[in-house]
Amino acid sequence: MTEGLTVPAGAAEPFAGTGPVTRRRQLGVRLLALRDTCGLSAEEAGERAGVSKATVSRYERAKGNVRWNQVDQLCRAYGASDEERHLLVELAKNSRDNEVWWIPFAGKLPDRMRMLLALENEAPRISHHTVGVVPGLLQTPSYAQEIKATPGSTLPPQESQEFLRMRMQRQRILDRAAPPEYHVVLDEAVVRRRVGSGEVMSAQLDHLIARGRQPNISIQVLPFSSGAYSAALSTFILFGCPDPSLDVVFLENQTGSLFLEEPPVLKRYTEAMAFLRQEALDTTASAELIAEASRAHRRSGK
Repeated sequence: MTEGLTVPAGAAEPFAGTGPVTRRRQLGVRLLALRDTCGLSAEEAGERAGVSKATVSRYERAKGNVRWNQVDQLCRAYGASDEERHLLVELAKNSRDNEVWWIPFAGKLPDRMRMLLALENEAPRISHHTVGVVPGLLQTPSYAQEIKATPGSTLPPQESQEFLRMRMQRQRILDRAAPPEYHVVLDEAVVRRRVGSGEVMSAQLDHLIARGRQPNISIQVLPFSSGAYSAALSTFILFGCPDPSLDVVFLENQTGSLFLEEPPVLKRYTEAMAFLRQEALDTTASAELIAEASRAHRRSGK
């Protein structure tokens, strides 16, 4: 996951970031930069360090846990300074997923979901544009239960309830002592489309209004009256990291998901989000529109 990410090979100061996935990504970026500086292929680097080519690639792509002694061997093979080597060994030692809250669910989660949870948990800034449903971080339990699954994707009731509990637990990041900045742009269709009963929908919209009052959360609506935008044709999430070279954009569809990190791609999505936030109603007008939609859903009853 490091394509297009570069850092000065001789840099010794650690990137900011506290979570294990962020630390593995920091480590991967630095190991790749060191190898590139040496002009070595992954296979050549592995031979020098006494590890496999697959291990070199896996560490650079931040896939799975790492062994600090192998990181030490790679640093020595690359001729890294003692300061750089000690830094990377410490990153390796502190990059294990042994304290994340979703460990009890991990056996049932695909890799893409674990990565999404890690990014949510670690990113200091999250920007979300959605055209379909209310983002999971802002859903009420009743609303979440009413979202219809695609035929063939329905889970057994017990497993469905377990994933619902996990979704509600994800939302705790918005209330912690140092929460992320969370910027949301909703297409107006999200607040107009009825999910469940009118009461369920009204309660969900009231919840959005309440969440939008938090200082770390901004919710804007892109109204029908503003027309159509090519930048608004799909749902996407931007995860902003302390070091911009570690930013990620997340895309999801029926058959899978993508985590994109290439600088030109990130630039386009960052510009798209900035444009949509500019075109959307401000937070005050958005709250008024959401409140009006809530009243309309409430009048519609069951």
